[in-house]
Amino acid sequence: MESSSYFDAGGVATWMPDILDVRYGFKERLEAHRMKTAENAIDLDSLANYLEASVPGFRGPVTLQKFPDGQSNPTFKLQAGSGVYVLRRQPPGKLLKSAHAVDREYRVLQALGGTDVPVPDVYHLCENTDVIGTMFYLMEYCDGEVFWNAALPEVTASRTRTAIYEEMNRVLTAIHSVDVKKSGLLDYGYPGNYFQRQTGRWTKQYRASELSSISAMDKLIDWLSHNIPADDGKVALVHGDYRLDNVMFAKDQTRIIAVLDWELSTLGHPYADLAYQCMALRLPHNDDPATLSGLRGIDAGKLGIPDEATYVASYCRRMGISEIENWSFYLAFSFFRLAAIAQGVAKRAIQGNASHKQAAAVGAMVPVLAEMALEVIAAPV
Repeated sequence: MESSSYFDAGGVATWMPDILDVRYGFKERLEAHRMKTAENAIDLDSLANYLEASVPGFRGPVTLQKFPDGQSNPTFKLQAGSGVYVLRRQPPGKLLKSAHAVDREYRVLQALGGTDVPVPDVYHLCENTDVIGTMFYLMEYCDGEVFWNAALPEVTASRTRTAIYEEMNRVLTAIHSVDVKKSGLLDYGYPGNYFQRQTGRWTKQYRASELSSISAMDKLIDWLSHNIPADDGKVALVHGDYRLDNVMFAKDQTRIIAVLDWELSTLGHPYADLAYQCMALRLPHNDDPATLSGLRGIDAGKLGIPDEATYVASYCRRMGISEIENWSFYLAFSFFRLAAIAQGVAKRAIQGNASHKQAAAVGAMVPVLAEMALEVIAAPV
């Protein structure tokens, strides 16, 4: 979904992707009490009756257990007499139009069933908000392993780390190779001029949430606006938030069994996904699970993790292209997008109930991310 869907009346983002939501938990801190009350209000007997009538083979009774990580769409492990499932719902309360679009998630997951993209099976979309108070869908429970640290400290063998990143690369190219017409996704987004539209919209987003002038962001915005590559006609299904902790590996750590969290998926330019993943890996490394962590500052090669040039070359080989021109732009744009998101979160924190310490923590990311983008521009790759 394009970013404009998440603006409030003043142009300020009222939504954030999990890359900030999970690590910093601002959304959960602001809405924890409201969420807890709404979750406790779910009538499990009514839910079981509804699912028994709507999903072939489903049998109650049911229990719900919320996954602890900070999904912007609350996600639950649902245990029933017929097995174990996952229920993913919109958050309770008033929502902006098109925000938390679980119906879009359901649609893309359903469309990808039977393709080379590993996704959970989906069983039912409930658009009747009378059942549990919000729209929700039911999908397969996948029992696998999710990694949160880019350095993969829990993996013992270097060759396994290499294989994990190669598998991520393979699955990313599978996403970008989906035949959107055959899959029924031809109207899933706006084709063409993707980066021009995105640069304009995230610039508007940033300006609307700007708390003080940040020289690095001003320089970055100016450079991006004057260096947008000519539209090359590439249009693909893009995930929008493709990174290590949004894929689930089999227990043997050799293959991805599910790509998760499709909330930002749309039709767009495939290089946006690739650059976003590489951008995340360029972030400084640390072992604190509460902060964003990449590979900067550690010897990733010694761990068996491919460097950026190798990773991009593997992507190009799989996609049948020789190279990616304007790579510095795509990386810089990814840093800019994340910086704009962080600025919006900082302003929301100050306007809401979050402490100024929380706002300062996420707001401090903005100039750092902008400077990292300017480093990419100054030393083209």
